[in-house]
Amino acid sequence: MKIIDVVCSAGRTGFFFDDQRAIKSGAVQDGAAYIGKPETDGFAAVRQAGESISVLLFMEDGQVAWGDCAAVQYSGAGGRDPLFIADNFIPFIDRYIKPALVGQEITTFKAMGAALDSMTVNGGRLHTAIRYGISQAILDAVAKSRHVMMCEVIAEEYNTTISDEMIPIFTQSGDSRYENSDKMIIKGAQVLPHGLINNVKTKLGERGELLEKYIRWLSDRIIALRPDPDYNPTLHLDVYGTIGMVFGVDAPAIADYLTRLENAARPFKLRIEGPMDMEERERQMLALRELTRLVDERGIGVEIVADEWCNTLEDIKYFADNKAGHMAQIKTPDLGGVGNVVEAVLYCKQRGMGAYQGGTCNETDRSAQVCVHIAMATKPDQMLAKPGMGVDEGYMVVYNEMQRILAVRKAKAGAR
Repeated sequence: MKIIDVVCSAGRTGFFFDDQRAIKSGAVQDGAAYIGKPETDGFAAVRQAGESISVLLFMEDGQVAWGDCAAVQYSGAGGRDPLFIADNFIPFIDRYIKPALVGQEITTFKAMGAALDSMTVNGGRLHTAIRYGISQAILDAVAKSRHVMMCEVIAEEYNTTISDEMIPIFTQSGDSRYENSDKMIIKGAQVLPHGLINNVKTKLGERGELLEKYIRWLSDRIIALRPDPDYNPTLHLDVYGTIGMVFGVDAPAIADYLTRLENAARPFKLRIEGPMDMEERERQMLALRELTRLVDERGIGVEIVADEWCNTLEDIKYFADNKAGHMAQIKTPDLGGVGNVVEAVLYCKQRGMGAYQGGTCNETDRSAQVCVHIAMATKPDQMLAKPGMGVDEGYMVVYNEMQRILAVRKAKAGAR
């Protein structure tokens, strides 16, 4: 089976591109927009529309396989690739990648994905968003050529077993952290609410008091609204380095603050993602390693989640090897080819580090569906509901795809 044509279409994502540096510096939110000057190269505004590219592979039997190129909300931050604009990259794909794919025999996902991931143009690697979307299309093409599901291709090629139950879904609230938390509780999300704590003055508090107050409210709200007393979700807050902005690189002081948050979260388990941003990978690893060590030494019941500067497969392995965090966010678009997402989840599990198969609100329905197949075949500790920040849509896309996989697997088992 061969690929006979490659077609691209420009698309929108489920959220926006945001200039993280400008927001941290105090850009003022005005409705859905931000007022201020962008500070990251490539941004025309602090917030601008998220863009994607659908890459469609036409197969010689008439089937069409496809994936979506997409980049994270905070593109250009934390060591990530620059802003991904469709008008800039469709001509690039047509000129350099299409000729390499047309006429190619569809073989295995591992082989074809590795070839794409190692491809260079003018001495440079392909943008992570391009590798991300085209590898999705390749995985789909391999699955369609074999008449199986994408998760079955991964399980076969990586020697894993497909989950026979739902993977815990982590929902994110955006700035509507109160109303959207209600949605999460009502829907029974297993991990919540993300919170988008990306500003000290308005969200964390100059002494961390605003986040502490919010977590206490959230714990009380779950108890008040949960229809089932056995519903005990994990609380997971992403603080975008703001704790470090308040307490500095002072692990004991941060640990003291985490103890306050642990008490506020009771009786629920708490995870804190990205407590500090050291602006460089080595310093970030060392700071997270020391904080993780101190949290464990003191018996504080808070898990530290590595995010910033833990972007690529190599980064994730480095943080896992050094115990820099209890869990790593595997931010799927940042890893390039989705085969790296598979490898990252499996490596974290092998090293005893929690695997959070994440991503970004700035993805698409298609990239989320493909990621569900990866999660069902690799069994991470949790998977992000995506795209978007509205809860309902992202949770629906991820939940329903998992249920379809389970239903197909059950039907196949019954037919044997």
